[in-house]
Amino acid sequence: MEQAGTLSPQQLEQAFQVFNLASSDLCAAYEELRVQAEVLSRELALANGELQRQFEEKQALRESMQRAERLAAMGEMSARLAHQLRTPLATALLYAAQLADPELPAAKRAGFAGKTVDRLRHLERLIEDMLLFVRGVSADVEPVAAAELLAEVFQTLEPQAMAQGLLLQTRDESGGRTVKADRLALGGALLGLVENALQACRPGGRVCISAIGSDAQIEFRVSDEGAGISAEVRKRLFEPFFTTRKGGTGLGLAIVRAVAEAHSGSVDVRSDQGLGSEFALRLPLNLKQGVMDDIVAVADR
Repeated sequence: MEQAGTLSPQQLEQAFQVFNLASSDLCAAYEELRVQAEVLSRELALANGELQRQFEEKQALRESMQRAERLAAMGEMSARLAHQLRTPLATALLYAAQLADPELPAAKRAGFAGKTVDRLRHLERLIEDMLLFVRGVSADVEPVAAAELLAEVFQTLEPQAMAQGLLLQTRDESGGRTVKADRLALGGALLGLVENALQACRPGGRVCISAIGSDAQIEFRVSDEGAGISAEVRKRLFEPFFTTRKGGTGLGLAIVRAVAEAHSGSVDVRSDQGLGSEFALRLPLNLKQGVMDDIVAVADR
């Protein structure tokens, strides 16, 4: 008689067979999971490569579209440019012709010479603005601290503001944030906005430059206490060669928009007639290298 709790040889053999079957099933399941994992890894790698390719294509397409838009604008600009160049050039030639008169009094000669130089400088500024608009932003980008940019703009234009009897102020709420940008292009865009604001104000007015940071962007604001801008004019402000200021090239705000878009940013204006205007230039934050490394590491998994 078999003792209680013991197994017969037949039962042991049956248990061993069940164990073998279970082991085989587990091995088969493991192998199937391993194959599926390899397939998923290959699919993820392909998907990652495709996403990277699409991202690069999108970036290249965006840059091509921006350049195409600038080149397309050249067709319309050509006619406007001819008109813009013709007037100051004709005036400069007229003044220069007066200088050829040997009997011209010294005072008038000096006056004509000064006016000739002014018109030629206007032509030079017009050509420089046009070249900057067409060329766009260079590839030389670097981390730029918003606070430093505010200080540079203030130091450059404070003497001009004081000479006009205006108060120029800055407000830094960037929190030490930086943007990855073409420093010269971005600085030039802000200078252009502040110069416009100074020209819009009367003596005793105030212009304020602000930098406001958030988790995603830096917003540069330029506000003035000028006469404001009508709704009809606001619709065309950023068009190349559109200007309401005598002697203006009409390219300043078009360049500001081109700089903003080249940095994946935007620019807009809020204004009420009689209450002043505020331009807002928004740019995405500069990612730190550590964050970029984490993004690359995740993408490579």
